[in-house]
Amino acid sequence: MRSVFTGTADAPTAPDVAVVVDVMRAFTVAAWALRRGAERIVFAGTQEEALDLKARHPGWLAFQDGPPVPGFDLANSPARLRSLDVRGRTIVQKTTAGTVGALSVADAGLLLCASFAVAGATAELLRRARPDTVTFVVTGDGGRAEEDLACAEYIARRVRTPDADPGPYLERARRSDAAARLADGVRQGWAGVHPEDVALCCEADSVPFAMAAARLDGHLVLRQAAPPATARPSPPAH
Repeated sequence: MRSVFTGTADAPTAPDVAVVVDVMRAFTVAAWALRRGAERIVFAGTQEEALDLKARHPGWLAFQDGPPVPGFDLANSPARLRSLDVRGRTIVQKTTAGTVGALSVADAGLLLCASFAVAGATAELLRRARPDTVTFVVTGDGGRAEEDLACAEYIARRVRTPDADPGPYLERARRSDAAARLADGVRQGWAGVHPEDVALCCEADSVPFAMAAARLDGHLVLRQAAPPATARPSPPAH
């Protein structure tokens, strides 16, 4: 498997296989929302679209990044998600990096969204699917986010080496600019940031499934990925 690492702006619009990475915090939140029983996550292009979808579908929840915004149910904090019951719910998510990156490659043949939480499961899916090339989309900081690149490289390494040590990759994430900004937000008392967010974002392989996105009813929808079917062996030649 050949791995290509790119930012959102330079990503091909329809790669065969794309893995969109947002560690802090979009796809850590998405992974834990699905793990806690959410049915699906619908990506919105704007906050206005997210709130409109929520208004038109009673019972849907809406998540966004940054400080809390009226009408949204969560400011994209994995730690604060623990106090929100998402079982059976549809979540609309809008962020400045992760959802933008996913929407930019919405026409990929296989589109996975990843963070450290689902890294091992994502690598296992790729190992079984055996694609020739995987495009890893680093979404944070204009494609330069160290935590996203570290996660992408860890997934690529896990495909080749299933027992690869996540430690060095997690350390890069803990020392990243994004982690520093969240820590500074905690010190300054920013709403929507929790003291445990960085630690939760830096837990590897804590969610046992990968996440796949596909178009449905005009929207890009993220769900738990079904494992790829194992190819049948060829019958012996006679």
